[in-house]
Amino acid sequence: RATGGGRWLPWLGLALLPLAVPPAAAPPGGCPSACYCVATPELVQCRYERLEEPPKELPVTVHNLSIAGSNLSILHPAAFAARPLPDLRLLRLRHDNIHTIEDMALQGLPALRTLDLSHNPLLWVAAGAFAGVPLLRTLQLNQALLAAPLEDQLALALRNLSLQRLELAGNGLRALPAALLPAGLEELDLRNNSLQRLTAAELRSLEAPGLRGLRLTLGANPLSCDCALRPFLAWLRATAARVPDARSLLCAAPPPLRGSALLRLRPEGLACAANEGGEPGRLETASYVFFGIVLALIGIVFLMVLYLNRRGIKRWLHNLREACRDQMEGYHYRYEQDADPRHTSTIGTP
Repeated sequence: RATGGGRWLPWLGLALLPLAVPPAAAPPGGCPSACYCVATPELVQCRYERLEEPPKELPVTVHNLSIAGSNLSILHPAAFAARPLPDLRLLRLRHDNIHTIEDMALQGLPALRTLDLSHNPLLWVAAGAFAGVPLLRTLQLNQALLAAPLEDQLALALRNLSLQRLELAGNGLRALPAALLPAGLEELDLRNNSLQRLTAAELRSLEAPGLRGLRLTLGANPLSCDCALRPFLAWLRATAARVPDARSLLCAAPPPLRGSALLRLRPEGLACAANEGGEPGRLETASYVFFGIVLALIGIVFLMVLYLNRRGIKRWLHNLREACRDQMEGYHYRYEQDADPRHTSTIGTP
């Protein structure tokens, strides 16, 4: 038995050997401990790990990096440059509670082409926040401009970029952010904002030489289909190819047109209420004024007729008074005759 048991000891030692040897350090360029890599280290995702700063042990060959649900708060200068990332092309930083982007925050990412900062409460964007990423072509800021008005700051930060696509969906925008539209921009996503219309001035800005090829998506905006929408509707009919979702645009107001397809409406059929100061409202006010003037003229003419015929009217009134007097005297005489007792007794004697 002892001999048979001894035969298993070498195998048992081999089985326990890995436990006695400390694990080797992760090789350079391995997957970060707080993240996981999909298929290859070229795609790294760090989700809901509550990171306070970007991971520093990122693979050098990473192409796509996604950090979601963390608490990055502030992107300091060279936030991702702990190790050179020359091949990083797509950086997604969604739901990371980022409120400040400092100068040169993206330094060390020379190949970055797409940056997604959606669903972050941005409060401050430095003028040089996007310096160091000359190849950036797509910037996604969906639901990222709700905490503070950042149009002026972003305009400075984007001035040296050659963006091709800008996403600003879900930011409660009430007007076209013309300052954020660099020349050469090809796609602008304005879905799910608070746009009621595009004004004539905004439409003219879209016809600038560097924006004539710009395509807009405008779905899920509360379009007000009144007379103020006429310039936009005319522009939309003439350039429908520039609005890919033009056929799905619906009216949100007024109530009679709610849910109506915008392209099925006619500009002349869009009316304005009087309190909106539109053309029909002004016409209605003018109609009331004109009606009052007509009534005043009729009154003046009537008074003039009375004045010119005052003698005839006086004579007619005198005759009417005399006729009424004669009539009253006749009634009075009859009453006296009926009330005379002698006349009554004479009638009653057989």
